[in-house]
Amino acid sequence: MSKKEKMALMPKLRFPEFKTNGEIICENGNLLFEPISNKDKNSDLPVLAITQEYGAIPRDQIDYNVSVTDKSLESYKVVEVGDFIISLRSFQGGIEYSVFHGICSPAYIILRKKIDIVEQYYKYYFKTIKFIQDLNKDLKGIRDGKMVSYSQFSSILLPKPDNKEQKKIADCLSSIDELIAAEDKKLLALRTHKKGLMQKLFPAEGETVPEWRFPEFKDAGEWSTYSVKDFAKVTTGNKDTQNKIDNGKYPFFVRSQTVEKINSYTFDCEAILTSGDGVGVGKNFHYIAGKFDFHQRVYCIYDFSKQVCGKFIFQYFSEHFNKRVMQLSAKNSVDSVRMSMITEMPISLPCIKEQQKTATVLSSIDDLITAQAEKIDVLRAHKKGLMQGLFPSIEEVGEWA
Repeated sequence: MSKKEKMALMPKLRFPEFKTNGEIICENGNLLFEPISNKDKNSDLPVLAITQEYGAIPRDQIDYNVSVTDKSLESYKVVEVGDFIISLRSFQGGIEYSVFHGICSPAYIILRKKIDIVEQYYKYYFKTIKFIQDLNKDLKGIRDGKMVSYSQFSSILLPKPDNKEQKKIADCLSSIDELIAAEDKKLLALRTHKKGLMQKLFPAEGETVPEWRFPEFKDAGEWSTYSVKDFAKVTTGNKDTQNKIDNGKYPFFVRSQTVEKINSYTFDCEAILTSGDGVGVGKNFHYIAGKFDFHQRVYCIYDFSKQVCGKFIFQYFSEHFNKRVMQLSAKNSVDSVRMSMITEMPISLPCIKEQQKTATVLSSIDDLITAQAEKIDVLRAHKKGLMQGLFPSIEEVGEWA
């Protein structure tokens, strides 16, 4: 017969108190979890969205606008706290976990533990790269709209250390998640603080002076309004995304917030860059002073007159341009930016010294935001490394001959 056998593996990382426990046994998924299809429900239970970002979460807690008829709800399955859900995207992002009691579409497969195990351990394991690879091993030709079956899940070998070790690993990873969440809140607070400052330090619509002003400029008079073309030039690049080079010498600005690299440069100056089309329209903004190159559908504002501070223009432009783009569009989204949207954009300007002071304050907050975002990236990389080390890697599946 040909049958997958139990395996025993050692993880690369292990807590000291478990080093003498020996190898970790792996068992087929159907020995640990069973499918549940309970439709006996309370009408007050929330409808859950099954997402890769949030796991199973009530639809009203995220931007998920899908109407469901009362008749359809009758066929929905009950999800208990601690259940797992195989979704349409599981082959891409693993199996989702629920901390909510609710109902979900009958299209999903709900898994519940059959034996005494620590659900949170498997919450993390089901999101590892290795598990997702294992999930895809026996799937041939899977496409959007198809789903991993329970029989396919059952064929996968899952690690099963003793419950104390499961809990230790789950608690460790959970503590990192809590730390990341706390740092995310700090990042959000910094961004909110900056946005509030910008609303105070720039004149409101229809006003000629800001609500807040630095003491030395209180008697400096009203701000004057100019168009971008009055103090700068605007152009587009001549490169495609395919021109990027990993580890290139110079920044390469494409239609994304991610800055690529390239070995050529078209400009060596102070400049502001923004997406000309795609999903980044009105959302992606970059400031640079130095050598760089840019995509043919990226706009570059450069050659600033001596009467303006480039960093001030960057702060003002990045705060106000999206609103202008939306006002000039008849749709809810914008496909592309016309040159005139930038060149004719009105910008209120104080004297050069006030521009510089305002830009310095806002740029210092940008530095804090960048440092905070990098701190979060380091924590996430640390968590990823821990997950790779704490879970045994099932590289080969033994078979009975």
